[in-house]
Amino acid sequence: MKTTQQKLSQKLLKELKELEKEKRMELFTARMKHYSGQLMDVSQLKKLKKEVAAILTVIHQKENEEQSSAHNS
Repeated sequence: MKTTQQKLSQKLLKELKELEKEKRMELFTARMKHYSGQLMDVSQLKKLKKEVAAILTVIHQKENEEQSSAHNS
């Protein structure tokens, strides 16, 4: 079984940025539901924050790889 990091690292940078936008929107919606008392699974907030962080980590790794390969060329 692959970890989330491994699955994310196989995606293209453009796909990762789209996924980040989607997850941030989900997080925003979950926060609004939490504030209004409609969110039943409060742990969803923590899960979404971790997913966004994992996506951002992979994005930054890929961007750093691109920059270092451009400098080496």
